[in-house]
Amino acid sequence: MTVTYVIDGDEIDTLEDFWDVVGRTMGVDGYFGRNLDAFADCLGGGYGTPDDGDYLIEWRDHELSRRRLGYPETVRQLERRLARVHPTNRGQVAAELADARAGKGPTVFDWLVDVIEERHPGGLRLA
Repeated sequence: MTVTYVIDGDEIDTLEDFWDVVGRTMGVDGYFGRNLDAFADCLGGGYGTPDDGDYLIEWRDHELSRRRLGYPETVRQLERRLARVHPTNRGQVAAELADARAGKGPTVFDWLVDVIEERHPGGLRLA
């Protein structure tokens, strides 16, 4: 029986809000980690999602999330990342930040959708 996890885009203003919603919806005891790698692990099954992969993520009000998780939020997240990134990755993150400030490249929303589509192909319904 397919499990459906509903992400309510109306509750998401920031990436931190997304982690809270996903933690409540999919996590184990409300938690799964608060980064893209932990999210990818969660989607792989066994930690919040069924081991057999029989689940669907329905992202409601996704257009609202797309706007809220757009370039301003992407800039904020990349600024935070740049402040703590290993020196060998600093140039790459700085370039991503420059692109985001110019309204180019993937947004936070895109990062999340990409992780879902990579880890659970066909398992995302944007509503």
